[in-house]
Amino acid sequence: MSQRNLLQPSIRALFLLLLCSLVVGEIGKDFSHCPNFFYNKTPPQGVSAPGYQPICQRYRNQYHFASLYDRQRRVPLFSAYRLSPADGKRPKSVWRYEPQLAFSGASPDMKHFETPVDQNVIESQAVLDDYRNSSFTKGHLNPSLHQKTLDNRKATFTLTNIVPQKEGSNSGPWSKLENDVLRDFKMFCNGTMYVITGAMPYKSGDHWINNRVSVPEYMWSAYCCPSFKSDLPNNVKQFFPTYAAVGRNDPNSGEEIVPVNKNAKPSVRGYDVSRMPLENLEGILAKRLAMPISLFDNRCQA
Repeated sequence: MSQRNLLQPSIRALFLLLLCSLVVGEIGKDFSHCPNFFYNKTPPQGVSAPGYQPICQRYRNQYHFASLYDRQRRVPLFSAYRLSPADGKRPKSVWRYEPQLAFSGASPDMKHFETPVDQNVIESQAVLDDYRNSSFTKGHLNPSLHQKTLDNRKATFTLTNIVPQKEGSNSGPWSKLENDVLRDFKMFCNGTMYVITGAMPYKSGDHWINNRVSVPEYMWSAYCCPSFKSDLPNNVKQFFPTYAAVGRNDPNSGEEIVPVNKNAKPSVRGYDVSRMPLENLEGILAKRLAMPISLFDNRCQA
């Protein structure tokens, strides 16, 4: 046997090894493939329950943000990202799904929905039919306007980054909050701003669309900007290095968490957002989710 033939099996084995090492799936037991989306590379602590699936959101062979997906409710509990102002317009809404939730050996990149949708995909996660005629919009946890490049923004259009959100919230007070956070970043944050945005289920039991996808009672968000301007105006100092917010997604919910502005326009009445210190949000989440939650390492103290 020639030396060339002897080398061929070794070359094939090496090629397969290299191929496997390049295709690193984003579905795993933790966020070890994408720690940079969390302050000090530390994901929220205390969040643990069966069915929570860490996803390093990957599009075109790049990680763009991270989500903790609730397999049972078919919605993300949160998405975490680094805020960077968009350098262009919102992309066309081409929706994607996470192949590895449906098939363990699937591609690590999110994929466009195809017709018909594979039954394994339908069983493993939310699909577009869940939202049709539901009276809910597709609410981004990581909004495209907080992502710089076109690919960054396209990557936010995956249903593993989406929760059922009422139009009055999505295009009203919650949209204003997203723009306010972007403004604060541009004006006062010197370095990276880490954002974690999530959804809070009903205390009284899950509400569903299509008997498959859980509707949150509240939206919530918190940011961490460890490096900020030293000469902050007095009325801004409370918002740094970290601050948080909770927004109503049900106009008929009680007012113990977020009060209602009775003078708001009818189209947005009942979808109020309350900004609050980080520890207040963590206390609310601890009670609602029945787990002690710490969103940012060392409370975002540099």
